[in-house]
Amino acid sequence: METLYNFWWVLLILLFVFSGLVTVNQGYINVITKFGKYQRILRPGLNFKIPFLEQVYKRISIQNRSVELEFQAVTADQANVYFKSMLLYAVQNADEETVKRVAFKFISDRDLMQALTRTIEGSIRSFVATKKQAEILGLRKEIVEFVKDQIDHSLEEWGYHLLDLQINDITFDQAIIDSMSKVVASNNLKAAAENEGQALLITKTKAAEAEGNAIKISAEAEKEAARLRGQGVALFREEVARGMSEAAEQMKRANLDTNVILFSMWTEAIKNFAEVGKGNIIFLDGSSDGMQKTMQQIQALMTKQLGK
Repeated sequence: METLYNFWWVLLILLFVFSGLVTVNQGYINVITKFGKYQRILRPGLNFKIPFLEQVYKRISIQNRSVELEFQAVTADQANVYFKSMLLYAVQNADEETVKRVAFKFISDRDLMQALTRTIEGSIRSFVATKKQAEILGLRKEIVEFVKDQIDHSLEEWGYHLLDLQINDITFDQAIIDSMSKVVASNNLKAAAENEGQALLITKTKAAEAEGNAIKISAEAEKEAARLRGQGVALFREEVARGMSEAAEQMKRANLDTNVILFSMWTEAIKNFAEVGKGNIIFLDGSSDGMQKTMQQIQALMTKQLGK
């Protein structure tokens, strides 16, 4: 006990040393002040500060931070637009000058967030005020780039850097949303009607082309059939004429009357009328005078053909 009493000053030194040890966690930097004035910074790990003289003024996080923002803007055509966005930012670097700006520019993090939020809101509102309501939805990327250009300089002065700004949602008043839905629906109906009209036109055109081709093919087939029928009739007549000529020559050589041929043709025709006829009425003069008159007409026709 007496030994401890004699070495009390050793205990005092140990207490002084241990009270000056400071542990800084990874991702943080401690700002040290002495009598209220900036002195130095302490980096992650085990550090030492002078007890009672040096104080840890602020712990600065150099990690990324995020904050969600919700605000309203008005377009050039007086439409209310509501934004929901996410802001990602961080301290620029771990340099001493940067840490000093971060530590002493604002009283607290609350004041920093208020200034940052109002700066972003003002930038977006100034951009939206120059655009019409119908343009806003298609300008998400342009809005983000505009805001970054506007606030990067201010953030650098504060010791921060804007990593990312995401606009997650853009909405309008319910009346505007309803009117936009009606416009989209009417445009879709218009497009559908145009597509249906084009399809119907194509169908009608193809049907007309098919019908025209069918008529053309049918006409060509009929033309060919008529030509073939004509050739058949001509060949038939030629063969009949040849057969009759040969029969007449043979009868002349046999000293027979050639009128027998005409009579045979007359009776053969009557026979065919009777056999092939299907109820059609054919008037023939069956008297001897009528037959003689018909024979004379046929003979005159044959004489005319032979004369040619």
